[in-house]
Amino acid sequence: ICHVLRYTPFFKAIRQKVIEGAIGDIINVQSVEHVSYHHVVIGFVRGKWARRDYSRSTMLMAKSCHDLDLITWMKSGVRPVSVSSFGNNYQFRPERAPKDSGGRCLVDCSIESECLYSAKKHYIDHPDRWSSYVWDSIEHIDSPTIEDKIESLKTSPYGRCVWKCDNNVVDHQSVLINFQDGCTATLNMIGGTARPGRYIHLVGTHGEIAGWIHDDRFTIYRIDPRPGHEFSEEIVDVGVQGDASGAFGGHAGGDLRLMEDFLKILEGEPASISSTDLEDSISGHLLGFCADKSMESGNIIPIEFLD
Repeated sequence: ICHVLRYTPFFKAIRQKVIEGAIGDIINVQSVEHVSYHHVVIGFVRGKWARRDYSRSTMLMAKSCHDLDLITWMKSGVRPVSVSSFGNNYQFRPERAPKDSGGRCLVDCSIESECLYSAKKHYIDHPDRWSSYVWDSIEHIDSPTIEDKIESLKTSPYGRCVWKCDNNVVDHQSVLINFQDGCTATLNMIGGTARPGRYIHLVGTHGEIAGWIHDDRFTIYRIDPRPGHEFSEEIVDVGVQGDASGAFGGHAGGDLRLMEDFLKILEGEPASISSTDLEDSISGHLLGFCADKSMESGNIIPIEFLD
């Protein structure tokens, strides 16, 4: 099952600590995904995942299925039993459009030069940012010029004002999960942040693990009741730089490591702790589907498994 974040050095090292019992039994999981301002608009406002009726996916499932899987992986073998969720499209709506904004950044917008979401700033001034998405309308041109790209933005979906698109997915969503053993978990997905990132905080009966993936390290906290102390901490340095610009490919180094793991299995080597079977992996997807159902209905949704 291709849940690539399981294969990142950061999350794999955390999972190994959990397996070793470093923090005892997990009683709470706090997960956060910050989707950067340029990522949320290219994918979920201007782009191909902006409309649920077109992409056949919600933003939670298109973007944060990774994070839901990580939560259930950390609780592997313990099923989630119910979920509730809230979210909406708070920012990118016509009524929130700035005064004097136009329908297209490079056609009729008088505030383009000062707008944080200018298509020119996102895709011309930063030519490599989301290039595989935004230039699909000029793929037939071998070496498109700046002029070709500007003309494309005047007609393609990626040149539209972010407040005046036809998007209908959320830009933020919170999920609350109840597990069979009484553990609880939360996921907060927020789009439009200045910096992208994923954070996880596990609270166990014997300690805690917390960290941001982009730091390539996490901290283990333990109770320390000695006089003059309150807690102890151990910093675990993952020891690699695995971001999208590094040597290990995208998804914080998970993409190529997933392929490496797959090839090792084909060669007869034992599966790593990142590998999973369908029965374990499906929990994260059920969480996502039920969370969206909860958000739409306003109800707590039980999670039913077909054994």
